[in-house]
Amino acid sequence: MTIVYEDNHIIIVNKTASEIVQGDKTGDTPLSEMLKQYIKEAYAKPGNVFLGVTHRLDRPVSGLVVFAKTSKALSRLNDMFRNGEVKKTYWAIVKQCPPAEEGELVHYLVRNEKQNKSYAYDREVKDSKKAVLHYKLIGRSENYYLVEVDLKTGRHHQIRCQLAKAGCPIKGDLKYGFPRSNPDGSICLHARTVSFIHPVSKKLIEVTAPLPEGNLWKAFQTIG
Repeated sequence: MTIVYEDNHIIIVNKTASEIVQGDKTGDTPLSEMLKQYIKEAYAKPGNVFLGVTHRLDRPVSGLVVFAKTSKALSRLNDMFRNGEVKKTYWAIVKQCPPAEEGELVHYLVRNEKQNKSYAYDREVKDSKKAVLHYKLIGRSENYYLVEVDLKTGRHHQIRCQLAKAGCPIKGDLKYGFPRSNPDGSICLHARTVSFIHPVSKKLIEVTAPLPEGNLWKAFQTIG
């Protein structure tokens, strides 16, 4: 975890692929608790520290996560995420070339809680939710393609599921059909940028996360 932006109301971190945003059954310390401890020590705060989780990133995914340091910022950010006022772009490395250089994927996703997995359909089915993303091919290496994804909806495992349905599972993502895992357990999906109007100051906040370590990401280091 690296803090990439902080003010009185919000804090944005670049999470590594192994870190979890909120506590789960593994019992591993989540980012939310690490940040509370950081705030407590950095600002010598007595008692409980407030920290609000505004959105999540899957554990094997790296990149930007926005947290709220005040209840005012949390309620406004929650509304902004719900209304699509927070723009996030992701970078994904895939083995298969996407169907076109640029395009929109529209599917209907059904979440299976027991499997912690979503299934994509071309038309509406029972219990499905519409999922829309825009993608653009922005780089190539000898064996892989780099795709930039702009999410239009926020569904469970949406990018992973939709890219797999389009024949382009993300490198390392065994759950969605990639044949091999990455040695560190990550998948090659990175929350690259986030931009929004600050919930209190009303200034434009734009943050870009550095790419993860590793030779494959290094091959795409000069883009964007």
